[in-house]
Amino acid sequence: MRARDLLVDFPTVSLDTPILEAARLLAARHLPGLIVLNLVGAPLTILPGTQVLRLAVPGYCQEDPALARVIDEAHADRIFSDLAGRTVRDALPAERRELPITDPGATVLEIAALMARTRSPLVAVVEGGRLLGAVTLQGLLERVTAA
Repeated sequence: MRARDLLVDFPTVSLDTPILEAARLLAARHLPGLIVLNLVGAPLTILPGTQVLRLAVPGYCQEDPALARVIDEAHADRIFSDLAGRTVRDALPAERRELPITDPGATVLEIAALMARTRSPLVAVVEGGRLLGAVTLQGLLERVTAA
């Protein structure tokens, strides 16, 4: 089985996509992350849903979880309200990591190793500089555990 056999259409965003729009897309489609494209439509990086949370959750709550407990529910339920005007660019980590990208001929083991190494729940599949789709962790596991 190759990447081309596991390939699914996958939504993409740009660096300038509003982060609230990206969060709604993640929630509505039950996605683990999104593929971020550059200006010419090639994958630039993967935006995991956890990075959206990192942008929304106050830093002091991330550093000291006990502080998160003292925030009342009314305020906790509005953590995303401060994201207005923020973009996908703001949610990306400062340091660049290896891009989980492969070609359509990659084997299941190559894809699994790439996911494990990059800690990414999805891999962008590219041929000739063009995004074909993605292989998701869920799709990969469903196929390999069905055998």
